Amino acid sequence: MQKIIPHLWFDKEADEAAKFYMSLFEGSKLRNKTILNDTPSGSVDMITIELAGQEFMLLSAGPLFKFTPAVSFLIACSSIEEVEVLWKKLIENGAALMALDAYPFSEKYGWLIDKYGLSWQVMYMGDFEIKQKITPTLMFVGDQCGNAEEAIQFYTTLFKHSSIGNILRYGEDAAPNKADTIQHVDFVLENQTFAAMDSAYEHGFTFNEAISLMVMCDTQAEIDYYWDKLSAVPEAEQCGWLKDKYGFSWQIVPTIMNEMMQNKDAKKLTQVTEAFLKMKKFDIAELIKAYEK
Repeated sequence: MQKIIPHLWFDKEADEAAKFYMSLFEGSKLRNKTILNDTPSGSVDMITIELAGQEFMLLSAGPLFKFTPAVSFLIACSSIEEVEVLWKKLIENGAALMALDAYPFSEKYGWLIDKYGLSWQVMYMGDFEIKQKITPTLMFVGDQCGNAEEAIQFYTTLFKHSSIGNILRYGEDAAPNKADTIQHVDFVLENQTFAAMDSAYEHGFTFNEAISLMVMCDTQAEIDYYWDKLSAVPEAEQCGWLKDKYGFSWQIVPTIMNEMMQNKDAKKLTQVTEAFLKMKKFDIAELIKAYEK
């Protein structure tokens, strides 16, 4: 089972977006769809999909948060033609952040925002072996610029099966970026690849709750561990959500909730929903109690 799952918060387009994203990648599939009623956001769609073998969760829960390029998803492509096909589909009613072109690091690369506001990088990998198709990429900007290296060192101490790859650093002539800060680095958490970078340009955006990472936990001890290590903003704690010291959002979620959320018994689903809406950190025993009453 995938330990860390990217979570995407939409206004009301999660179902439409899920179908669109699944159409882009071979072998994609719908894992589950659940509708939660009577939440603070009203009726909420929760949709789990697989894209190229990787799980994502999409949520329709109102216009509270908007995607920013502080988190993007790098698609590794085995041919220039694949880059061009994906770019054409993703750019429709979207906008380019870096034009599709040849760059020193790739013969064909582009960075865009799709029609839902989600940011993608599409890159021809040349002779590099593609082990993971889609890589979540964190860009540390504004007050967090310069913290990418510290953050990935912190994250790799928390999660098992973790490592840091080769670090590409800015040189002396990279102003406004400071020399030796991170231009790009890959890192691994729980055998899943992520990437990070610093950017000192004035972007006007930073991390927010629109994109978070869900950490699936089997036990209460595991939930307590990640919660205690990661949570740094008490006022952000709600329904399993937290913010770390870099402003990035995580969700610490018991795996047993998958079974609970997929139950077709509307009464049980309502009971669990009412229980978790009152929680900050999830309490497995209380969730089971609500589910079984």
